[in-house]
Amino acid sequence: MENWKKLQDALIAFRNERDWEQFHNPKDLALALSIEAAELNELFLWKKANEANPEKIREELADVFAYAILLAEKYDLDINEIVLDKIKRNGEKYPVDKAKGTATKYTDL
Repeated sequence: MENWKKLQDALIAFRNERDWEQFHNPKDLALALSIEAAELNELFLWKKANEANPEKIREELADVFAYAILLAEKYDLDINEIVLDKIKRNGEKYPVDKAKGTATKYTDL
């Protein structure tokens, strides 16, 4: 559980050494996150999933995580806490007895 904090500290140190915090406002971090997610999606475009390049997936996924972690830092959000809370809420919306084996949205279960 400490690994998220270590990653966050490393990203902040990297950012601060370059004086980039001035560019890392929440809006631009959210935009960068969205752009990196689109770049990740592009690796799969017009291909079967097994045709995507794993090394490029690794690079783009790292960018997605990095911007998400930096955005969480801007709002002083504990990554472990917010993800575990979301899992709990999703568990309530998607109870196993209704959701198991189906991709149906919770409103239609």
